[in-house]
Amino acid sequence: MRIVAGDRKSIPLKSAAGKTTRPTTDKVKESLFNIIGPYFSGGVALDLFAGSGGLGLEALSRGAARAVFIEKDPKSLEALRSNIAKCRYEDETEVYRNDATRAIAMLIQRPQPFTFVFVDPPYAQVAYYDLVQQLVDAGKVTDNGVIVCEHDKSFTVPEAYGDFVCQRQEKYGDSIISIYEKGE
Repeated sequence: MRIVAGDRKSIPLKSAAGKTTRPTTDKVKESLFNIIGPYFSGGVALDLFAGSGGLGLEALSRGAARAVFIEKDPKSLEALRSNIAKCRYEDETEVYRNDATRAIAMLIQRPQPFTFVFVDPPYAQVAYYDLVQQLVDAGKVTDNGVIVCEHDKSFTVPEAYGDFVCQRQEKYGDSIISIYEKGE
């Protein structure tokens, strides 16, 4: 696992070992960012269920200005913090050790909306639909924002979160990436 492109290209990333961790592969990451980018001019990323932080760090490497990472697993947090330091992004990141429900409640209180929302939960945990809806309802995704949800192919995802409509789905093995943007 590594940073695929941008100013930190090829930096290897540490992953937390375990049965519940399922880092997004480099191939999927590259395809995803080619669809939504491939490069950015600022913006703030939210990496919910961050794991080792691969998606948020990739967004930073490709030009996002800041990233907020939410993760509750101690081993994943250790890998995440190590990866942030290795990429020298300490000043551009915030890391919260919290479960996603509490984190969303906290983030809704903040004035800063997100340009990129990456949602990649453990597949056994499917309650994230409500969390994404809360972010959208609270106006915490910018009008030009993108919501990216990675999920098992057996899950049916909503067609929309408010005005954010599923514009594209890509299948990679047992995973599907659903990409939401504001409808026209």
